[in-house]
Amino acid sequence: MASLPELLASGVDTLMDRTVAPGFTRIGPAVRSRLPGWPEDPSPGALAGRTAAVTGATSGLGLATAEGFARLGAAVRLVVRDEVKGADVRRRLESAVPGAEVHVDRCDVSDLEDVRRFATALDVDRLDVLVHNAGAMPATRTESAQGHELTMALHLLGPVLMTELLVPTLAGHGARTIFVTSGGMYGQALRADDPEYRRGDYSPTTAYARSKRAQVELLPLLARRWSGAGIGVHATHPGWADTPGVEESLPRFHRLTGPLLRDAEGGADTTVWLAATAPQPRSGQLWHDRRPRPTHLLRRTRTGDAERGAMWDWVRQQAGLDA
Repeated sequence: MASLPELLASGVDTLMDRTVAPGFTRIGPAVRSRLPGWPEDPSPGALAGRTAAVTGATSGLGLATAEGFARLGAAVRLVVRDEVKGADVRRRLESAVPGAEVHVDRCDVSDLEDVRRFATALDVDRLDVLVHNAGAMPATRTESAQGHELTMALHLLGPVLMTELLVPTLAGHGARTIFVTSGGMYGQALRADDPEYRRGDYSPTTAYARSKRAQVELLPLLARRWSGAGIGVHATHPGWADTPGVEESLPRFHRLTGPLLRDAEGGADTTVWLAATAPQPRSGQLWHDRRPRPTHLLRRTRTGDAERGAMWDWVRQQAGLDA
């Protein structure tokens, strides 16, 4: 039975989460990390001997995640579109973390053919952590190389296909796949009826949030699909973090909330912790500040099994996956 301090701490944590603003800002971890029951940091060397791949690793949350993994002893694969930027990040990480093993792999995650090429070319026998962090928020409706709406291709189709193709390197040793999602998805319902955003006036923030909602809604299906291979599937949302992507895509939001935004390391904290904590938590959950969180805060966003199944059918068909 939980003690009174633990019950009070849980109540404070839940209140901060449900009211959004305090919990999503830098105030969230500053308060939560001082409450009873805050999970311990991973032990030094927690990822020694393991290999972790991070997409979109040249800046912001991806870079902070890669550095966090390197500091815990992992061999890090930077999966990036721009190999020149990737090489610069590799040098920075090797300087910041002496002895770090860092490799650069090129892949445009929105391009399904490039994902297939990358998965074939990846020269590892074993992959322990795969973090789907690459993201974008184009100002106008943009299509991927295969003609899919870009945010849905980049945040959902590409990551699902990549994980599926890498199952042989992930299977059999308790590997973890982590989708870095967004708290913005709380404001959107799953749109299995319009996954390509062809109806209505296009809004970049809505498109982004819809694709992140789709990630979260498919967590239980993906967890079941890959459970036979012993692969855990998780999602984390970073709260409101000060990253180049936020500054570029949401300049007004960045201006107004700047003093309260988490730094990139704070935004990546739960992703790094979730990759390294032992034993692996139950698959198929959404995490924020080292705690599982509800996937819905509003009644209007709730999703039924039929709609979730329809979205999965669309993903499976577009990515060319078996049933």
